[in-house]
Amino acid sequence: MLPRDYAAENCSIARTLEVVGDRWTLLIVREALAGVTRFDVFLERLGVARNVLADRLARLVEEGILDRCAYQQRPVRCDYVVTEKGHDLWPVLASLMAWGDRYTAPNGAPRVLTHAGCGGRAHQVVMCASCGWELASGELITRPGPGGRRRRPARIGSST
Repeated sequence: MLPRDYAAENCSIARTLEVVGDRWTLLIVREALAGVTRFDVFLERLGVARNVLADRLARLVEEGILDRCAYQQRPVRCDYVVTEKGHDLWPVLASLMAWGDRYTAPNGAPRVLTHAGCGGRAHQVVMCASCGWELASGELITRPGPGGRRRRPARIGSST
C-alpha cells in the first residue's frame, strides 16, 4: 500500500496516468515504438474506433510524445513519429508486458522480448544507481524530492 503522501495532486504516478493512463494511448505508443507511423496502420493493427484514435493521437502530439510530420500536402497526410519523451515510455511498456506475462497470460507470454545482439531474453529490473544492487519493492524508500512536500520517508511494499 502506498503512503498517504502519494496524494493525486502531488504524485508523479497520478500525473503520468493523466497523460497515458488509458488502454488505447499505451497501445498506440506500443505500435509507434514498433515503427507504425500512419493513421490507417494504427487503425488496422489496433481495431480502435477512428474518432478514438484521432483523439488519442492528438493528445500524444499535444503532450510531446509523438510529433506530427506532413508527408503529403493535398490532401494533408501525416506520419506520427516518436519523440525522445515517447521513447522514454519504453521501460514502462516493457514492465507492463512483463507483469501481464506473469499474471494474465495463462498459456504463456504471447511475445518474448529478446536482445537483438545476442538473442538473450530481456527482463525489467529496478536497481540502485549507486551500488548497482537489484532492488525489490520492500527495499525501497520514498523520500521527498525537490517538488514534494516535506514528510517522513516511507517504505515501498509495507503497510506503514
